[in-house]
Amino acid sequence: MPRPRAMLLLLILGLAVWGGRALFSRDVVNSAPAKPYTPPATDQPISPIPPRLQLDSRKVALGRRLFHDPRLSHDDTISCASCHALAKAGADARPLALGIAGRRNTVNTPTVLNSGFNFRQFWDGRAASLEEQAEGPIHNPVEMASNWREVIAKLQRDADYPREFAAIWPDAGATPITAARIQAALAEFERGLITPDAPFDRYLRGDELALSVQARQGWELFRNLGCIACHQGVNVGGNMYANLGVMGDYFADRGKPVVKSDLGRYNVTGREEDRHMFKVPSLRNVERTAPYFHDGSIATLEEAVDTMARYQLGVRLKEEQRNALLAFLRGLNGTLPEEP
Repeated sequence: MPRPRAMLLLLILGLAVWGGRALFSRDVVNSAPAKPYTPPATDQPISPIPPRLQLDSRKVALGRRLFHDPRLSHDDTISCASCHALAKAGADARPLALGIAGRRNTVNTPTVLNSGFNFRQFWDGRAASLEEQAEGPIHNPVEMASNWREVIAKLQRDADYPREFAAIWPDAGATPITAARIQAALAEFERGLITPDAPFDRYLRGDELALSVQARQGWELFRNLGCIACHQGVNVGGNMYANLGVMGDYFADRGKPVVKSDLGRYNVTGREEDRHMFKVPSLRNVERTAPYFHDGSIATLEEAVDTMARYQLGVRLKEEQRNALLAFLRGLNGTLPEEP
């Protein structure tokens, strides 16, 4: 059973979930995904990733091509896959992303894998869907530094894109390529980038031996310490906001000046209570997505576990506890999608 301190933390962070969802209901924009995934009812706080999703195969194929096309950037050098490499678990293995002309972003690249299960997109949750998220990097002067007019003009000159768009949207008329359709295709492809069949998913489906004894101990510890208060649902995260530094001042101790991107959700809402509030990241494939945190300041998973225990739970982990948690987290590694 959870200790009293952990139970109190669960209550506090449970209120954070409620507050985050209430905030979500107020500021959501009109671009929600057409086919949101609803996990089956279960008595577990985490649901397994489904083996497959029902998606439009034509949009997926078009979106895959767009995702890997550097012409979405101003100088034809950066594609979505430049920062979200499937071979690197949907991220880029850098502390901070690099965009056009080597410009450095101010945040760590979140994985695109399983991103369709997130309730919002970006660290600060400013995009309500994958469709909305798709236009952010294209217009960001640090990332792709382009715009829809420029991108559409390039795609219209391509030998195949107009035909592919018209086949999916036959009533499009003389201008089948539009911003909304580019976003729809990219989002459909990204929605299909799931990583099923992790050992923990098999465990949830009844295979007790899918996890080692140490990993099962880690799962129990994950719940009893209170990690589950923020990291739950099908994505083991990605469904609420939480303050970074519940039990300590992470930013004061970090040793680097606080910059705009450290303000998190505050940059979207302007509300003081949202300062240093971030969308809780998914822990799916977390072993594969170093470095960690929004600022990319944590190099290893071991350090990330210790840091989260200290600043979110107020706990100094013993070595056997850390090792058990690491064993559990490794059990969240699923089957990666293949590169084209």
